[in-house]
Amino acid sequence: MGGANITHRHATVTQRVMTGNVVRSPVAAARTRRRVDRSDRPGGTTSEGNLMTIGAVRQGAVSEVPTALPPEDPAFAAASGLARRLFDSLCGVVLGTPGAVSVAVVAALSGEHLLVEDVPGVGKTLLAAALARSLGADLSRIQGHPDLLPSDVTGVTVFSQDTREWDFRPGPVFAHVVLLDELNRTPPRTQSALLEAMEEGQVSVDRTSWALPHPHLVLATQSPVGQLGTFPLVESQLDRFGLATSIGYPTADVEARLVLRDGGRSALHRLEPVCSVEEWERSLGTTAAVRVTPSVAEYAVTVVRATRSIGAVRLGASPRAAISLIRCAQAHAVLAGRPYATPDDVQAMAVHCLSHRLVTDGSIRDRSEPIRQILATTPVPGP
Repeated sequence: MGGANITHRHATVTQRVMTGNVVRSPVAAARTRRRVDRSDRPGGTTSEGNLMTIGAVRQGAVSEVPTALPPEDPAFAAASGLARRLFDSLCGVVLGTPGAVSVAVVAALSGEHLLVEDVPGVGKTLLAAALARSLGADLSRIQGHPDLLPSDVTGVTVFSQDTREWDFRPGPVFAHVVLLDELNRTPPRTQSALLEAMEEGQVSVDRTSWALPHPHLVLATQSPVGQLGTFPLVESQLDRFGLATSIGYPTADVEARLVLRDGGRSALHRLEPVCSVEEWERSLGTTAAVRVTPSVAEYAVTVVRATRSIGAVRLGASPRAAISLIRCAQAHAVLAGRPYATPDDVQAMAVHCLSHRLVTDGSIRDRSEPIRQILATTPVPGP
């Protein structure tokens, strides 16, 4: 079938372990535990829980908001240290782009999928590869092209002549970190194969659902819309990316360092992991326990809701975007060394979390501009 330039495992799956309605593949079972609902993950309160607490406090059902992690908490110290090591590691490979590196670190800590939008040749794929290697995780790379089929991503069921049974062969999406290079060069039918994986952490093939490894992070690159051979990403696909960023052209000094092999691919080959997959997973739980007060959550929700009342915006940010914004604010707080989120964290992440989700009438060239205007006019809650 199509996708001959895709490398993925061809180990035959003959063992099936039933867990509820999800069949757990040995690929996922051998490396990770089954993905659970975010509210059951270690670390306590999730961002959804913090948002739900707002309504509960107003109704008098809850007497207090979740307590914050103490700064001396060993779990928080470990997560914060991991964040700084990860930032430093990526900065040694992707030179001169601390903003994009910060967003990548936030994606790793929050578990939100990341979309990198930029012109070819500026280091989009390099950033994804460096992130996977720094996290000590396996990286599965899928090259987007018009002939790519959904089964080239998710996997396929084949009939085994030896066992006389139908066996599932996992696709490249069964990895801790999945890089989809030039996602918008794949047709919509293939893009849709990612919707279930990105939202529910599982893949359904031939009426059977297979759990993906956890943690599971999708990093996708996108060439500018309008270039030859591109298919615009549909709104539901864009909404599943919690974050979007760009890298941009380097400065003359940085570009001179790159041609002298300072950073870039040469640095990637020397890169060592800063953590294990297990440590990365624990940091996800710790990040979810970062305190978000009702006032900060209400501020984030106000910013998100304001995107739906802009005249030039045909489709504003969804409630999923509000949840992503809170999660990313928590991760940004961890990167800053704080066990609680502030309005500054929401402001730092708002453009990256919201702008790519907006559908405009064409009169707005820069979709980040409405978000910046909202931040400038929305009252900021006090401490």
